[in-house]
Amino acid sequence: MNRLNLVSKRLHNHKLSLAKLNNPVDVVRWMGAVQAQDFNAAKWALALRMRAATNLAIEEAFNKGEILRTHVMRPTWHFVAPDDIRWLLQLTSARVNLRSGPNYRKLELDTSVFKRSNKVLTNALQGGKYLTRSALKAALNRAGIDAKDPVRLAHILLRAELDAVVCSGPRAGKQFTYALLEERVAPAKTFNREEALTEITRRYFKSHGPAMLQDFVWWSGLTVEDAKRGIAQVEREFEKETWDGRIYWGPHLSQTKLHYATHLLPAYDEYFVAYKDRQTVVHMKNGKPALTSWDVLGPTFIIDGIAAGTWKRTGSGPIEFNSSRELVKSEKLALSDAADRYSAFLG
Repeated sequence: MNRLNLVSKRLHNHKLSLAKLNNPVDVVRWMGAVQAQDFNAAKWALALRMRAATNLAIEEAFNKGEILRTHVMRPTWHFVAPDDIRWLLQLTSARVNLRSGPNYRKLELDTSVFKRSNKVLTNALQGGKYLTRSALKAALNRAGIDAKDPVRLAHILLRAELDAVVCSGPRAGKQFTYALLEERVAPAKTFNREEALTEITRRYFKSHGPAMLQDFVWWSGLTVEDAKRGIAQVEREFEKETWDGRIYWGPHLSQTKLHYATHLLPAYDEYFVAYKDRQTVVHMKNGKPALTSWDVLGPTFIIDGIAAGTWKRTGSGPIEFNSSRELVKSEKLALSDAADRYSAFLG
């Protein structure tokens, strides 16, 4: 395998080339989960992988509960499919709690506090209610649970998400709401831990491959031991390739096309954030990556799958580009087309 093969296959598997999906939930389910702490950016990340999508349509799907936003895997928000949320939480919540442990202790949050806070949240939300963070803060304080500190409140709600007590509700204007997971999400197929491990491993390498073990460990938040076991369970389904002395796994693909391979990627797009090594697909300048690992976690544009600069849009003004190299005319036209697609998405 060489760099061109890797980029071409990743674009295909990320659904950033010809093969596009129809609905937001199809994208989320295909990817396994989509990082979504920046809500507006994450909606664009879904739209890029769909045949046609608008900001309003994805917002509507979110408000209807067709996709959910919760803490899962690493301690950050992700979009997840409703039929996946329970088994994903069962697989990964213990690791997120472990990583959150120092903050829990610093904020004087322990099992007894979480037991009480989960009960308060359940009572406040039951009956199909959707409440904002400020409303839940008031309910907790009335019950004698100190939630005045926004950081303490955030960790109380984080734990309730990880305990599968609450998940996202529809937005109230621009505010997010919470709902009871058992009321918001219909029963779905259950997995035991090994089945869940197999499923998340399969989905990651199908949608993100070619990728390395270290990439999967970073993305999933699982231990190296668990990640190795997951790969061993699905290894026969994937192609094992070597590049620059490193081992990659991904679907068996013959040839892929770089159609529509110029995109304005949002902040925290899976094309970059899902890998420990993010500079594999960054333009090289004087033998070094022209963009840092942190640069590509912001809005980045790719040309033929390679990060070639950053972009930003302030208010309703035009998009500003900061290229890491000189662009030829055809690349400028492709970038203009990508900007038009983004404008169409915003409406």
